[in-house]
Amino acid sequence: MMRQMQELLEWLIDGVPGVRSPLDVADRIGRDLAAEGVPLLRLGVFVRTLHPNVLGRAFIWERGKPSRVAELTPQVSASRDFLHSPVTWVYEHRAEWRWRAGEPDQGYGVLRDLGQKGCVDYVAMPLSFSNGEVHVVTYATDVGFTDEHVGAFRRLAPPLARVAEIFALRRVATTLLETYLGKVSGGRVMAGQIQRGDVETIRAAIWFSDLRGFTAMSSRRSPKQMIETLNRVFECQVPAIEKRGGEVLKFIGDGLLAIFPIADDARARCTAALEGAREAFTAVEQLADDEPLHIGLALHVGDVEYGNIGGPSRLDFTAIGSAVNLAARLEGVASKTGRPLVMSAEFAQASGRPCEDLGAFELKGIATPQHVFAPLD
Repeated sequence: MMRQMQELLEWLIDGVPGVRSPLDVADRIGRDLAAEGVPLLRLGVFVRTLHPNVLGRAFIWERGKPSRVAELTPQVSASRDFLHSPVTWVYEHRAEWRWRAGEPDQGYGVLRDLGQKGCVDYVAMPLSFSNGEVHVVTYATDVGFTDEHVGAFRRLAPPLARVAEIFALRRVATTLLETYLGKVSGGRVMAGQIQRGDVETIRAAIWFSDLRGFTAMSSRRSPKQMIETLNRVFECQVPAIEKRGGEVLKFIGDGLLAIFPIADDARARCTAALEGAREAFTAVEQLADDEPLHIGLALHVGDVEYGNIGGPSRLDFTAIGSAVNLAARLEGVASKTGRPLVMSAEFAQASGRPCEDLGAFELKGIATPQHVFAPLD
């Protein structure tokens, strides 16, 4: 075996020490093969994943270009070029596939595209994971691969598959935690905050919203239609919250609980919540539906207990406390007064925005009447 190829093989077997990204792995394989004299035009490592919006990723090294990551979206996965491709063939047949200039190209779009770059030899090989899943590595050249080259690719496949599987499992774990817990909460869990009672007190701007007329709407629509409606309404709110540093903690029926943690500048975090609210209201109003859709929103500032609660083997990472309860009760005032957005006195003061005092309200479970405000701008 070629010397640098042997070093590359040993590096993969050793678990790619010093590497943090799967793209770095593909980059080194491409560079090392090229340095060894393998006439590599392009290398691609295709790994499917579990993600609500991304079905897989391709890590691509190409001669003379920066290495890059391409995402397999649901739209791409449904395209003819993907469904009718060497990668999909390997997925389905779990076997090696090769094409050389002069042979039928099966109408594969990737061969047409690579052919324009001079490709004359293309090899696609399965990367078999320990759970039986098959992923793919591809090699393309504009000169031609020797039997020694292809044999080396075959020897690289098993350790590359182990490394790819490790990265894929990490990615799935991170994706699942971020999808179901949120980016910050998921990161805390990944960092080891998994014990029941791992809770800290943080100060935050608290967002509690729900869909107006949800109960009546549910009687007019099927459960499937209601789920579709709720998903569309939540889709208007979640990006508006997350892009401004907020964290969505809970979907409670038609309700949404989110927090904007306050490190030092309370006014900035309140401003972020208000700007997110404005964007969410606009997005909901623009939804096409058989009837107008509206959300009610309450904002509050207070201390919350943020962390793990639950049973010994079933935990939830969330925020609880009197401040969260107050935010939930305030949303009822928004509904009662017909205001789309109301704020507690604490939020109104912290925001520094001009507000209208709507008066004091008795709130269920809250000992004293609470002054409630609405923004004037």
